[in-house]
Amino acid sequence: MSPDIRDLQAAVRAHVRVQPRGARTKCAPRADDAGILDLSAFSGVIEYQPTEFVITAWAGTPVAEVQALLAQHGQYLPFDPLLVGRGATLGGTVATNACGPERYRYGGVRDFLIGTRFVDGNGALIQGGGKVVKNAAGFDYPKLMVGSLGRLGILVDVTFKVFPRPEAYATLRVDCPSLEAALALLPKLTNCPYDLNAIDLLMGAGGAAALFIRVGGLAAGLPQRMDRVRALCGSGQVITGDDEARFWHAAREFEWLAPEECLVKVPLTPSRIPALDASVRHAQRRYSVGGNVAWIATRDLPALDAALKALDLAGLVLLNAAGDPRIGHHRTNAFAERVARALDPHGRFVR
Repeated sequence: MSPDIRDLQAAVRAHVRVQPRGARTKCAPRADDAGILDLSAFSGVIEYQPTEFVITAWAGTPVAEVQALLAQHGQYLPFDPLLVGRGATLGGTVATNACGPERYRYGGVRDFLIGTRFVDGNGALIQGGGKVVKNAAGFDYPKLMVGSLGRLGILVDVTFKVFPRPEAYATLRVDCPSLEAALALLPKLTNCPYDLNAIDLLMGAGGAAALFIRVGGLAAGLPQRMDRVRALCGSGQVITGDDEARFWHAAREFEWLAPEECLVKVPLTPSRIPALDASVRHAQRRYSVGGNVAWIATRDLPALDAALKALDLAGLVLLNAAGDPRIGHHRTNAFAERVARALDPHGRFVR
């Protein structure tokens, strides 16, 4: 039985302030005076065409449910959704732009989201994009909703293009004596022609670092491809099978995070890693997506907020946030503000 979108529209119109809530796996509610709209009823796959590599589902659908269905047809979501084991939903994944390590090869949520419907601040149902991959009609609402944190509208359903899943994976671990040594090797990897699926940099004790380089594809060709990557790096240990799968599962689920710690996502470039790392050297941190995303675990958000502002970096508290999850230096975007006023003229959505 399909959920009634009209009830959702009426609820938006009936409240002065509203905030959508899905599975509550990420950012917490941010305003005590906002009406919480539970979207758990908006769950289930609406349409799936394996031959067209397109799937449409309600925004409250658990990502795990979608992944299981896609796997039956040898397909997957290449942007590598996060926190699937905790119950992450499609809507929450879009709203927080929650991409995993394999975003490195194919891109993030915005590169695979091709259609959406959402309820705006007037209670109107807005549709953007469609259910075909080649669609360039109208304003690109789907891209606008990526990372919107529920500030522009309440997602009702989403449509993704999907890809064939690699037959097998292997990962090369390269231990480096220092962060500087790891960063010196990074350009060789990011500029190589070997179609790497993921590159993560982990900081260890005493300033040591380790690069983890993942390759996916046909099982028969993986050993030769890994030999090339190892030759490029000069050394390394190849990890395969269950150990390899567990390592990347732990990365996507942030199993290294202590229960009382906040998890902060910081977009950056590899050239900015040394300055950031010097500021957070006492915190657990991991540099993902070829050095373009930092994940930092902290018990002291105010200190991290100050450090990010000093470095002119922005952060998003993805887990265990209290209040506004945005920290660091966030620039004001006049165009984005105009879009927000157009979609939510009464200021109903928490910003």
